[in-house]
Amino acid sequence: MCPSALDSDEDIRNRQQMTISASPYQPPFWLRSPHIQSLLATSPLRRARGALLLRRCGAVSKPYIVDGGEGVRLEGVHSRMPGIEPRGLALLLHGWEGSVESSYMRMTAVHLLGAGFEVFRLNFRDHGDTHHLNPALFHSNRIDEVVHAAQDVANRFLSGAARPMVVAGYSLGGNFALRVALRARKAGLPLARAAAICPLLDPAETMTRMEQGLPFYIRYFERKWRESLRRKRDSFPDYYDFDDRVLRLRMRELTRWMVERHTDFDTLDDYFNGYSVAGDRLAGLEVPVDLLTSEDDPVIPVAEFHALRLPENGRIEIAGWGGHCGFLESALLDGYAERWVTERLSAALESHA
Repeated sequence: MCPSALDSDEDIRNRQQMTISASPYQPPFWLRSPHIQSLLATSPLRRARGALLLRRCGAVSKPYIVDGGEGVRLEGVHSRMPGIEPRGLALLLHGWEGSVESSYMRMTAVHLLGAGFEVFRLNFRDHGDTHHLNPALFHSNRIDEVVHAAQDVANRFLSGAARPMVVAGYSLGGNFALRVALRARKAGLPLARAAAICPLLDPAETMTRMEQGLPFYIRYFERKWRESLRRKRDSFPDYYDFDDRVLRLRMRELTRWMVERHTDFDTLDDYFNGYSVAGDRLAGLEVPVDLLTSEDDPVIPVAEFHALRLPENGRIEIAGWGGHCGFLESALLDGYAERWVTERLSAALESHA
């Protein structure tokens, strides 16, 4: 049941209390800094660990170009265990300036493969090595092409098979996963369940949070985005004529430049509002959904999760620690989040059975 105009404030508060639960995640003492968690989560050590685990699991992986609609081409990697009939199909979505090869994508794929899923890791436009595939720039309101790509993935790998499809995403990928779930029924997407780890809820608030927080976070994303824009310019030199002065703009002004010149939005606020899922925007979800976040996330305020209005099929788990998409458990840099995603999405397999 979705919140309605007839719900009292007390009804809404009671429903939110039922929706939110404390996480059992308890990292060792030395991993209780949100900044250590967030830094290690994107470290080369963890990327190497993810690659090693994916090789060891024995999965067969193959790249595909999928249809994003209206001529858009997106790339992804499909993985499955040889000789085993999969019980479900999982679509994984990475965070901003991540890719299908990000450590959390590989590690989550390993756990899902072990649970009986086949896994499709999708690159957003201009992520990974895909800048050459489409002339227009990536931006966070390109949800239609992600939904269309999800339909293509379902058609290719389910092809009428009676097994469930699920979706999960991290950070901006969590935001996309939630919006895919919102549009699933209308799009005819056979989605049974969704999960999001530290999903971006209110983009305007997150921008402010990064500007006011430790410089590392905004500098990290500025550096990654500038390199992506350079690659885009190099791929389409006749299409883009911006110079390095543009690339030296700070995050807010660079985003404004992109919005004004390369989107249909009139203002930065309109752009942010276009992909926000904060407040009551998820109240109409018909797909069961689970959200995981931490109280100490340095990028996305935990207060936004307490303010969410979810239907009865939505659950939020809040950990005391974990940083932004960290949730690391040991010196091996394995994470609670990968196991959490697999456990939550595996409920679709049990329901289907």
